Amino acid sequence: MKPLIQSVDLQVQPTEQLINELQSFGVRLANPKIGADSRRGGAGPSDHKAVTINDMTVMVPVHTANAFESPYYIDAPDASGKTRVLRDGVPLADISFPLQPRFYGLQTSDGIPYSKIAVLHGRDVLATTVLQTCIRYQSRTKTCQFCSIGQSLAAGRTLAHKTPAQLAEVAKAAVELDGIKHMVMTTGTPAGADRGCSVLADSAAAVKAAVDLPIQVQSEPPDDDVWFERLRRAGADSLGMHLEAVTPAVRKRIMPGKAQVSIERYMSAFAAAVPVFGRGQVSTYILAGLGDTPAEILSLCERVIALGVYPFVVPFVPISGTPLESHPTPTPAFMHSILKPLSRMMSAGGIRSEDVKAGCAKCGACSALSSYERKVLS
Repeated sequence: MKPLIQSVDLQVQPTEQLINELQSFGVRLANPKIGADSRRGGAGPSDHKAVTINDMTVMVPVHTANAFESPYYIDAPDASGKTRVLRDGVPLADISFPLQPRFYGLQTSDGIPYSKIAVLHGRDVLATTVLQTCIRYQSRTKTCQFCSIGQSLAAGRTLAHKTPAQLAEVAKAAVELDGIKHMVMTTGTPAGADRGCSVLADSAAAVKAAVDLPIQVQSEPPDDDVWFERLRRAGADSLGMHLEAVTPAVRKRIMPGKAQVSIERYMSAFAAAVPVFGRGQVSTYILAGLGDTPAEILSLCERVIALGVYPFVVPFVPISGTPLESHPTPTPAFMHSILKPLSRMMSAGGIRSEDVKAGCAKCGACSALSSYERKVLS
């Protein structure tokens, strides 16, 4: 199913409206080879390509069913990567594609391409899934229905476990060759009460020993809050603990295994982590369009902002090969109804993406939220 296309004044769209439209509908590419280096599968924005619009780099679907029938179209870029996006033949904005990073051309001493260890997200973010396996992914009765963490591993595009030494080597090269500004380390959830915090701590410590690079680590809430101090001491600058959905019914339906970690446990973990990392340096990722209403999402956001947590709300984009591959994306109007009041709520609470040291909220490429923030502050 596709979102309903609503009439807009195409030639005077503000940036946040255009981003909402592109992320809801996706975009067709004049030359499919343009999307050859885009991400497919994995843990994060997948079936997307990074596009820079008005100095903002955003992730836009290019390999989804919606994208193949999108009213939006991108011309073939020139030698510098610059082109434009059109709708119904009407040019809307000049855009460009971030160039492929130079560190992609390197490999470890034992022949592993750097791109199998960490990849470029957005324009200047290095991202890695330290453990490319998850105890929930193996069972369709427990797995998050939107997750494709095993796809890139099965296709041979990544490694099951990136060692601290490998991550440090790639991070150092990415900073020196491509000016990477911060790093995101996420992980599939392993067995054990630490929920992957131990391997994240080891990885963060190794990277920080090799290069001065802000790092966000992402995991489910560990059973023991002491892990927040351990992660911070290891070198993590910010922390992500991602709810994805905000009501118990939707969480149970969409991610039955992860839903066993209650919303209240997330809230207590947020309350314990914020004093360690600082206000605004703890974030949660919320997928709009899975069944939660705008009012329910905004209510949850109000709660976490009060705790000092950044609520990064992004439109759900279905990934091919997952149980939700045919689930509709939210309409631009749906996203606008959340992001506009949310940006005001965040401004009032003193939570801003520009203050985040590292991670998804700082990057902002998966949502128009930071564009709304800029508008509130202007």
